[in-house]
Amino acid sequence: MRLAIIADIHGNYRALEAVLADIASKGADRILSLGDNVGYGPEPEEVVQTLLQHKVVSVMGNHELGLVSWSYFNRLNDVVRASLVITRTLLSPLSLAWLEGLPVVHVCCGARFVHGCPPQSITVYLQAPSDNRLQRLFASYPEHICFAGHTHDFGFFQQDGPMVSRREVAVEQLQLDPHTRYLLQPGSVGQPRDTLNWYAKYMLWDLEKQTVEVRAVPYDVQATIRLLREQHFPASNAQRLLW
Repeated sequence: MRLAIIADIHGNYRALEAVLADIASKGADRILSLGDNVGYGPEPEEVVQTLLQHKVVSVMGNHELGLVSWSYFNRLNDVVRASLVITRTLLSPLSLAWLEGLPVVHVCCGARFVHGCPPQSITVYLQAPSDNRLQRLFASYPEHICFAGHTHDFGFFQQDGPMVSRREVAVEQLQLDPHTRYLLQPGSVGQPRDTLNWYAKYMLWDLEKQTVEVRAVPYDVQATIRLLREQHFPASNAQRLLW
């Protein structure tokens, strides 16, 4: 079985469309989203309806939480709040209800899927964790692998017995050890911040071969930028697509 793990689409339908075509070409059996399906991007309705059509299983991201929780919305920065205000006007009641009903965590195939940080945080960032923090995180969940998003960047952390380690990730295929536990971040579909390039990123997990492949897919980024400007999203949303 092959699972495609996508994260942080952020209403970027053009990027999602390209990634789904790539996923189809690789023969993935299922697609799981780590949340932040909307926010920042100009086509949230198209994104949600496409996820529903492809029967994508998703957890809740902090941008979905911003649509659900008024108290959390008020804690967000001005750019995120402005983006979510516009996003809400672009969503149908059906799409909004789906986003509001997303679970905090999903477990399947011996893996945990969460937006921010294990075991089940929607909002906590996992950026450059210390070895001590990694030890605590690995102790917080029982599964062999945990996939997390939120940072829009790659992460590859592992625990082998009492030892934890990390490695740099590029667009490559990585072999997994069945006796090692992993905490993996697949990058972002809709607004990558990995500094490699502006391509849409995701991971493809082959359960039989025990490999994880990092994929980077080009798409019509200028079309997304045009729509962002037409719909008066904050200027930084477009600027970040080409960083």
